[in-house]
Amino acid sequence: MLTTTQDEFSDYEIVETLGMVKGNTIRARHVGKDILAGLRNLVGGEITEYTKMLAESREQALDRMMKSAEGMGADAIVCVRFTTAGVMQGSAELLAYGTAVKVRKKT
Repeated sequence: MLTTTQDEFSDYEIVETLGMVKGNTIRARHVGKDILAGLRNLVGGEITEYTKMLAESREQALDRMMKSAEGMGADAIVCVRFTTAGVMQGSAELLAYGTAVKVRKKT
């Protein structure tokens, strides 16, 4: 599945627009990771536990968005975006969304 944050692909032309697709995940913080993050906050530096958690969340949201596009018969997704929102204290939603399209290689 081709994806881009742009409106189009340089090597492909959009032949059909199928509609919006999305994928999301909601993650809660882990008490053990919070303790390590708190200690890191005292001394400074990257909080790798949260970096890893957010990277996994982005991948899961992208995978779900792509599965949705595949279900519509799409070849690609354009205008891919991410957004986050707090759901409750200690948890957040990560949403990936874009427009599912059919494409053809430019000649």
